[in-house]
Amino acid sequence: MTGQAPPGPAPGEFTDALAGFATGVAVLTVRDGRDDLGATITSFMSVSLEPPLVAASVMASSYLAEVLGRRDRWAVTVLSAGQRALAGRFAAAGRPSARLLLAGEAHHRGPLSGALIAEEGMAALECRTVERVPAGDHLLVVAEVPAVDYVRSDLSPLIRVRRRYL
Repeated sequence: MTGQAPPGPAPGEFTDALAGFATGVAVLTVRDGRDDLGATITSFMSVSLEPPLVAASVMASSYLAEVLGRRDRWAVTVLSAGQRALAGRFAAAGRPSARLLLAGEAHHRGPLSGALIAEEGMAALECRTVERVPAGDHLLVVAEVPAVDYVRSDLSPLIRVRRRYL
């Protein structure tokens, strides 16, 4: 043993390896003064039941990460299978304000977060950041959930696997 770390995965190999891991799809939104931002995320998870905590991962170099660095309240809508187009809009590079992305979609502002919440998802949570953790090229945002805005158990979830929505 020479004491050197083994070489990392080849370019794209890590991404390819994880592409087969099926994940739910959510839209994270945050109000920043007079503007509304949002992004599609697939790295979202529950962390704790007591207290209720969740974590979301966003690209550290993104404007959304910058805003989440100064705004503690935000919302997450867990998307339903019928919201594939909405996921695509919130994932597009150079996307406009979340207000424009939700135009024509039923939505409202979360009473605690002030963030926009799409109404046809599986569930929506209002969140308050309790910790920000730099993690490589991403920022993990850990948040308590002071309120569940709604839950719809009659819908099927939007799933992403192998770089496609199912």
